[in-house]
Amino acid sequence: MKKALLTAAAVLTLNATAAFAAPINDLTQSQTAIGLGSNVFYLEHKLTDSFTLGLQNVDRTGSNMDDIYGQFKLNGQLRGIIGSRDVDFGSKLYLGMAVNGPVAPEWNGYAALIAGSEFKEVQIGANYKITHNVDLNLDYHSFMPDEGKSRSDVGIGATLKF
Repeated sequence: MKKALLTAAAVLTLNATAAFAAPINDLTQSQTAIGLGSNVFYLEHKLTDSFTLGLQNVDRTGSNMDDIYGQFKLNGQLRGIIGSRDVDFGSKLYLGMAVNGPVAPEWNGYAALIAGSEFKEVQIGANYKITHNVDLNLDYHSFMPDEGKSRSDVGIGATLKF
């Protein structure tokens, strides 16, 4: 059953057209996560018990965005986020918050909000634990630039933790 879910997740991930950002992952210290979707690639590493460093590339229609970010664990379920987004027109700093926690057996839900000088972004989703080191991610993502058209999508992806 789990192999069938993993195969279905991989097929859906490669065929999905929605763009979405990295999910909020629960990592242990020194653990790395790598994730892939049709329009996103990300890599995160938990350097200390309270700090995770991440890189992501999101290819949205007409725009390619590269982020480097840090997540600071503020308490058990709350994180502060600081990052820099390199978009076609230059780099922009952003700040944000995220909250995550269990919502059902094998499901961990999350919500995140980040904002910079020229955009806001909201993501709500859940990670389903397929195996001890593979998660399926489902999310709703809304990107709202100060100039231009906002975009909201539903996404699916997979994460490998090692």
